Parts: sequence; C-alpha cells; structure tokens
Amino acid sequence: MTLPALLPGTAASALRDATPSASPRTAASAVTDAYARLAEAFPGLRAQVLDDGESAPGTTGWVGAAELAEGGAALDAFLAWDHDQVVRDYGQEPRPDVVASFGLHRYAWPACLLVTVPWFLYRRVPRVPVADVAFHRTLGRMAFRVREFTCLPGDPAAALPGARVVADEAALRAEVLAAVAEHIGPVLDGFGPRMRRGRRALWGMATDEIVEGLWYIAHLLGEERRAMTELEALLPGTAKPFVGTAGFRDLTGPDGESLPTRDRASCCLFYTLRPEDTCVTCPRTCDADRVRKLTPVP
Repeated sequence: MTLPALLPGTAASALRDATPSASPRTAASAVTDAYARLAEAFPGLRAQVLDDGESAPGTTGWVGAAELAEGGAALDAFLAWDHDQVVRDYGQEPRPDVVASFGLHRYAWPACLLVTVPWFLYRRVPRVPVADVAFHRTLGRMAFRVREFTCLPGDPAAALPGARVVADEAALRAEVLAAVAEHIGPVLDGFGPRMRRGRRALWGMATDEIVEGLWYIAHLLGEERRAMTELEALLPGTAKPFVGTAGFRDLTGPDGESLPTRDRASCCLFYTLRPEDTCVTCPRTCDADRVRKLTPVP
C-alpha cells in the first residue's frame, strides 16, 4: 500500500477509549471515537471535531478547504510548499502539474479518511462539506464540523440530532460516496486547472485517495483484508462520478506468500522526478518489481 506523503504530524494528545460512547449527545459525538482510533493508529494525522459554537482555527498554517476549492491565492500558497519540497528534496524544478498533483494528494488522502474511517469502524458516515473543514499540513491536523451523519437501523446514534437512517449496507455505501463527492468535487474544481488532466482523470485520482487511504489505515489497525473487501464493494467501477474500481489483486512472493497489491486508476506523477522508483501501485510498475518492493529484505 502507499504511505501518504505527509509531513510528520504531532502525536495525538490523550485519547478517549475506542469504544463508541454509550450516550452521545450531538452529531459530532457519533464519530469522535473513530477519529480517536485513527490517531492511535496513525499519529501523523489528527482529526479534530469542532464543538457547537467552536470556531475553526484561523492561525498561520491553517487553510480552509473552501479556500482551496476557490483556486486562488490560498491554493497558490498551499502549492508553494509542494514546489519548495520538490526542489529541496530532489534538486530539480518540477512541472506545475506535478506540483498540483502532489498537493492534491496530500490534501485528499486525509480528507477522504474523515468519511471512510467512521464508516469502516462504526458504520457512521459524516457529511463534511468544504465550508466546514480546515487543514494544517505541517501539523498533520484537520479541524471540521459534523452537522449530520448517516447510519444503519439499530444504531444507538440514530436518535441523535442530525442523524439519518438508511435501510442497509448498500445504501450506506452510497452515502459514503456521496459524502466524499460532496467534499472532493469542489476541491477538484480548484486544483483542476493546474493539473492538465480531464475530469475523468481527476475523479480517478479521487478513487485512489479513497482506496489507498483506508487500505493503509486498516493495515495499521490489523484489518487490511476486511478493508479490501469493503472497498471492492464500495467501488465496483460503476459509482459515478468516481472512475475505476478498488483494483486489488494478489501477487505471489518468492516463498509462495500472498502479496496484496492494487492497480491505481491514476498516476501521481512521481516518475517525473525518479523514473526508476515508481510507486508500488503505479500502472508503470511491473509485477516483478512489485514483488521485489513488497518482499521484506532479510
């Protein structure tokens, strides 16, 4: 799986017990336990749910998702970091579309987790429109407001304000895709003109961020195979506007072991910096190289 290219984040502060609250009182409280487990598994990202009346952070380093979606000065400043990182780490001037692709990945990977992690862990799907989300990339933090969420019949959280109950797992999967699309769609509009890609390619990137983010976190949680099954059902290849399937398959290692991999629906363009060092899920990476990269060195 692909490790997110995020800056090291601060360790999460003291976290609550991972068991869902017995008597949550707000829509936000229905999902906070999921984000606590996310922080425990991956301290490089902390998802902070804002309480009612609590303002989004506005200090230096924070950017609103709605600002990125506008595609103006805030996005210019956001992408300047990606440009400088490439020059510093790889000693070359990146193409503008490469910078934009890196920046989109570094935002969309954690943003998708705001929806997919509560769904995967507790079968609760929050709505997180861009107006309610802020991101601090160097701290690895997202701050956002949860005003409504979807759940299944029998969930104790169904009695909360902002809850909407759907009939079954298929309907809940549709809510996952709708919630991600509601958030990512405007962000793609902001980044799109800088990326030299059509709409189909952009939504292929969104598919990859959904899959690779949850796949990675589930691996840390010890639930990789369940996540693969869930993601295959979530993205069967016909879920518009998303493009492509989860794309999982298994390779055979040198000792006969199974090595999970997937075929990306898009390309992150890292090959433009290091042609000999493509990502393990890149369409450009042959199976022999995948096996080599996935096999632990003795």
